[in-house]
Amino acid sequence: MSYKPPTPPADLPTDVVDTLDDYSPKLLRDVAHYAEDLAEHRERQARLAEAEEEDEIDERPDDLPDDVPTKATITIKEINDNRYYYWQWREEDKVTSKYKGPVSPDE
Repeated sequence: MSYKPPTPPADLPTDVVDTLDDYSPKLLRDVAHYAEDLAEHRERQARLAEAEEEDEIDERPDDLPDDVPTKATITIKEINDNRYYYWQWREEDKVTSKYKGPVSPDE
């Protein structure tokens, strides 16, 4: 029984097949390992980009300014016995706030 080399996938470019045909078994295994790692990396990047897009699709409250991310929450700060609403969110290691308006006296 004779051993036949594997048939490359039909969608694999000819120049890639020709290049791989010249490689040693060790180099082929290195290429295979790298290709697997690269494929996982690109799939992970695609998933992250998709998740980021989904986050952007979330509905924005009507009163949320364009420069405030949807993940922002409203907090109340008291300054000189007056209460004010602020949008607040985290950017890396720092918390960012943006003035929203005064708290009505009824609240």
